[in-house]
Amino acid sequence: MYKIKKNSRTLEDGTKITTYSREIESCNILEVEAGTTGYRGGDTSHGGRTYFRIQNEACTDMEIHSYSDRYNYYVSDECGVEVALGGDCELETMIQALKFIVKVLEDESKGKMLEEE
Repeated sequence: MYKIKKNSRTLEDGTKITTYSREIESCNILEVEAGTTGYRGGDTSHGGRTYFRIQNEACTDMEIHSYSDRYNYYVSDECGVEVALGGDCELETMIQALKFIVKVLEDESKGKMLEEE
């Protein structure tokens, strides 16, 4: 089993959010963190907030590109993030990282809390 840590983050808009993080280890190491306030019934001005982070901790062949700023969607539909990985272990650890993100977001959106281990 792996250790899950409970964290607290303050987002750029001032929203305080509970997140959960863990390390994913193979030949490379990733740290992944995710959290959400859950559904709040609206868009960006009234709705919930969601956060996730995937960080290289050791030996990960990973390229990440952002091709917009936060408010660019008003000007163009071309905004987002792209990730390119090299290596089999990177594929394996990224799959685990994305599954962890999905689990945290699904559980928190239903009002459940993950247990720290």
